Amino acid sequence: MKVMIVGGGGREHAIAWAVAKSPRLEKLYAAPGNAGIAEIAECADISVMDKEALVAFAKEKAVDFVIVGPDDPLAAGVADAFLDAGIKTFGPRKNAAIIEASKAFSKDLMKKYGIPCAASETFSDPEEAAAYLKTLSAPYVLKADGLALGKGVLICQTLDEAMAGIQEIMVDKKFGSAGDQLVIEEFMTGREVSVLCFSDGKTILPMTSAQDHKRAKDNDEGLNTGGMGTFSPSPFYTPEIDQFCRENIYQKTIDAMRAEGREFKGVLFCGLMLTKDGPRVLEFNARFGDPEAQVVIPRLENDILDVMEACADGRLDEIELRFADNAAVCVMLASDGYPLSYEKGLPISGLEKFKGDSSHFVFHSGTKLKDGAVVTNGGRVLGVTAIGSDLKSARASAYEATGWIDFANKYMRNDIGKAIDEA
Repeated sequence: MKVMIVGGGGREHAIAWAVAKSPRLEKLYAAPGNAGIAEIAECADISVMDKEALVAFAKEKAVDFVIVGPDDPLAAGVADAFLDAGIKTFGPRKNAAIIEASKAFSKDLMKKYGIPCAASETFSDPEEAAAYLKTLSAPYVLKADGLALGKGVLICQTLDEAMAGIQEIMVDKKFGSAGDQLVIEEFMTGREVSVLCFSDGKTILPMTSAQDHKRAKDNDEGLNTGGMGTFSPSPFYTPEIDQFCRENIYQKTIDAMRAEGREFKGVLFCGLMLTKDGPRVLEFNARFGDPEAQVVIPRLENDILDVMEACADGRLDEIELRFADNAAVCVMLASDGYPLSYEKGLPISGLEKFKGDSSHFVFHSGTKLKDGAVVTNGGRVLGVTAIGSDLKSARASAYEATGWIDFANKYMRNDIGKAIDEA
């Protein structure tokens, strides 16, 4: 089977790594890929948003199966372009990817179908949003409606801060058109857990749980990022919680999307808050989380191509998902200054130490090849993942492995998985 992956981040590298292990794979392509993906795939310098060029490349290479990784192309209908060209594709169509592309849509869907979530209201007028805000008590949660690279959520501790947030999102357009509408949501407390689920539009199969760390600095301080590290499984996601979520969140959401004429095929990412009143949905994404994929995929025992093709074919009920009885921790190595300004093009050393290691992996998020050498090409540069018998050993191993790699301005959080100690 000839497979093409659309994307060039850590999520896509983790997917490519798993696909490359499949005995069914004949040839792997990636667009645009990165320096890590280039070691196992033929990369084409094509934008993830260039539908025509992507489809033309897939036809030229006689690609059998396409995997669309990131949120922006899914929201823009890149999966539709492949499907309409008769190419089997993993990833939801545009009308289903809206569950991530519009927070207002997802909130309305949850309210309509009784899926547990935070109370919220949606506004397109900043003055109306400000008036509503004054009826609430702190802290306040403001969410830009559209896609904002995981950074369009503000948690404000004071009314003045929240008012400034409305100005920032809706008037100053810090996140562009993503801020045309604003969702104001009740602040929920509890443990956050991410559960990624495979879906073929009818059947939904939850994967093992994970927990992300969004803030840039230790102790959950600093700005929101795309994710600074993860661990899997979450010790707080009990069998009882899993059963509740399967019945009241996962299946109900897939059924709701189908009832709305938006059949969802691909990965439904469920961001959950485990409140004292039970699990509530924080957000939905329409693809693998990044860096969640970097701890969940290495623990998957199935051939990932078998599972993804079953999603595309509508026969996921034939699959029994299996995950190893172990644990994984991923620590992101970033360029100091992320998520604001940071330098690119810095040489990276030490990557060769991961070659042939079955318990340590390095997934490239923001890298490229320059004159034959790997250099930094983004804010989040590398995800260092370690597998262990339990979470504590995996964490110790991951942090040890971060020391194998060096580049100027290397930055990381030092408390990924701290919550493990409280379990």
